[in-house]
Amino acid sequence: MKKQEINLTTAQFAAIHEVNPRTLHYYDSVGLFSPERKGENQYRYYTSRQSIDFEYIRMLKELNISIRELRSYVQEPGPDKFMELADEKINEINREIQRLEKTKEILKVRKEQLAVCSHVDNMLIELRQLPEERFRVIPFDINEENLKDLFSYAKECWGLEQCRMGIGSYISVDKVRKKRFEKYDGVFSPALKTEKGGEILIRKKGLCLCGYQRGIWERLPELYEKMLVFAERKNLKLKGFAFESGMNDFAITDENDYVTKVEIAVEESL
Repeated sequence: MKKQEINLTTAQFAAIHEVNPRTLHYYDSVGLFSPERKGENQYRYYTSRQSIDFEYIRMLKELNISIRELRSYVQEPGPDKFMELADEKINEINREIQRLEKTKEILKVRKEQLAVCSHVDNMLIELRQLPEERFRVIPFDINEENLKDLFSYAKECWGLEQCRMGIGSYISVDKVRKKRFEKYDGVFSPALKTEKGGEILIRKKGLCLCGYQRGIWERLPELYEKMLVFAERKNLKLKGFAFESGMNDFAITDENDYVTKVEIAVEESL
């Protein structure tokens, strides 16, 4: 038995699809989506079977397809045109998913950093077992003259999303012992899991000496001195590089609340 088609006023159709009636009037005026029937009273009615077509139009509109492009398609639809449109939008969606995954990863890291900052004391030194970590690194001679160029240089090398993971500096343990802080070995950023390629420095999992300092960056030599004394007392052999990173620069207004973390790998005896 043939189902009877239901006529719907603009207000009724709008209510079903939870849109403003003005949206339907606008779509009608630009030739994108119009009521299908006229009643004896000359009122124009949508039919219930138009609902799916309307939802497809809404879906495509949400994908930032212009009214002109949508109108071109709905006026001359076809399997080939739809396949081309679908492939294009699927590729765009995949790129957007990748972008959002990067943003999600960045936000998770930042949350973890803030959680640490909430309970660390100034000049706190501790031993921690850390997982393997991959750092993107670039050589950069940090000094007052070229510090202003650091972000632009890092963005050029890594891209904006990677920079949002944070930019730290690293210096060899040998230079720390000799108090040669005038020339760092370079800058690093925790490598995004979704990114591949580029120069990577891998810090293997294991025991690390971690230090935290609150306040201005110029006090870091004091923290390093305390870490070296701590290592000597505990008979710890430090190796590789010291990795310095700001923990909460994105969430404070007073530089006295700024927390810098330093991590140095410890050589463990077999």
